[in-house]
Amino acid sequence: MEMTFRWFGTGFDTVTLKQIRQIPGVTGVITTLYDTTPGEVWPKERIHAIKKEVEASGLHISGIESVNIHDAIKIGSPDRDIYIENYIKTLRNLGEEDIHLVCYNFMPVFDWTRTELARKRPDGSTVLAYSQKAIDALNPETMFASISKDANGAVLPGWEPERMAIIKELFEKYKDVDEEKLFENLKYFLEKIMPVCNEYDIKMAIHPDDPAWSVFGLPRIIINIENIQRMMRMVDDVHNGVTFCAGSYGTNRENDLPGMIRALKGRIHFAHVRNLKFNSDDDFEEAAHLSSDGSFDLYEIMKALYEIDFDGPIRPDHGRMIWEEVAMPGYGLYDRALGAAYLNGLWEAIDKNATRA
Repeated sequence: MEMTFRWFGTGFDTVTLKQIRQIPGVTGVITTLYDTTPGEVWPKERIHAIKKEVEASGLHISGIESVNIHDAIKIGSPDRDIYIENYIKTLRNLGEEDIHLVCYNFMPVFDWTRTELARKRPDGSTVLAYSQKAIDALNPETMFASISKDANGAVLPGWEPERMAIIKELFEKYKDVDEEKLFENLKYFLEKIMPVCNEYDIKMAIHPDDPAWSVFGLPRIIINIENIQRMMRMVDDVHNGVTFCAGSYGTNRENDLPGMIRALKGRIHFAHVRNLKFNSDDDFEEAAHLSSDGSFDLYEIMKALYEIDFDGPIRPDHGRMIWEEVAMPGYGLYDRALGAAYLNGLWEAIDKNATRA
């Protein structure tokens, strides 16, 4: 595996490439063109520029997260082919710059859902958190306004102001899209892009829905092993794979995370490894990566990745806000750097145990 770090780009991220370069064991970044909009073609010159900036720091681009998908594609609107063609052009531009991994999602309206951006934990840190009780009491049209005060001035991925401004309109567009329709539209999209993925060896790694159940009545499909395997069967190509996000799949406590990893050997192209602390089945908060701080066994998760010979990028995922850091919620430097060191330590121990046995 390769240990990486998510970086939103100069001008958008409080964390610098210089700081990332100093995290032991981190050799690559997962980045994006953060100011692009879904459906827009990523210019090759901008991809080239950010690639050179990253390489000048002593790192390299291990993958892109995310090339966001226009709602017309997810809904199956008559104009979806325009946006699919733009997506193909972006993939081609990435491939020509020797970038071969794209993490994306197929979630309607919200890319992820939390009800708190700064829940205070007993140690004094603050974290992202979710409560179904709070969701049930919220109006989705005003949801972001209720939590934006804790965003530290950041534009959160999937919660861009221009998107929040048309929430009511988006809900109306999705009113006839159920799980089956969403699967059909995902299949259509994947079949269209696979030729360019094969041409440039670009691995598409779909990110799971977060949380792994319907929110505000919207369909969710990338939520469990059965649905993932259905997705892979309907477009049976090695480039059609997954981002294994422990925190997202783990929101559903019925998901056996190590078992899912083993069942997906060869089709996990990217991994997000993090921990959650459950207060009930539908109330959870982010935790430190350390197993004992949350509800997941990070050793078993990393061991399962090792056992399937996973050789793709891993990154520590959402961290706590600690040591008075002010940053995008979940994406500060300090706790994610601790997470990277912890995950590298687990991997080293697992590898040494395996080779000495």
